[in-house]
Amino acid sequence: MQLDWESLVRRYVYNPAKTPYFTAVSRLNRGQAKSELFVYTLLLAVLTGAIGVAALSPTLPHGGAIGVPIYAFAVAIAAITLGLTKHVAAAAFCATAPVAALLYFVLYGFQPGLGTGDRLLLVVIVLLWLRYSWRVLQITRAYPDLPDAGGRG
Repeated sequence: MQLDWESLVRRYVYNPAKTPYFTAVSRLNRGQAKSELFVYTLLLAVLTGAIGVAALSPTLPHGGAIGVPIYAFAVAIAAITLGLTKHVAAAAFCATAPVAALLYFVLYGFQPGLGTGDRLLLVVIVLLWLRYSWRVLQITRAYPDLPDAGGRG
């Protein structure tokens, strides 16, 4: 028995209807946009919620500065709001999270014990997150004018 890798990738990684990450925003329909925004907001809310809880610890590089967990929880709330309303302002606030992460690295540094490769990987991931946040902002701007799922796609 041989696995059909191409169909598995299409089914779970890139499905034009459910995971349209490589589809131009102008070619999306509402169903695709809704699916993509759902995954983004779920991951962002969980990530920033966990960061907010972890940031309450005074052992992190920011030393227990209260602004860090407050901001993380605010982004989590904005992500939930984005998921429910698809509002551009919520997307714009969520898009500030990777910028804040880069600013955190500049102001407070990295967790002690991280090697150069780990630090570089973190910065690259945050830069990719910043680029993807721009796509999410574009999707929310276009969302009211996107055709219904049956319209095209």
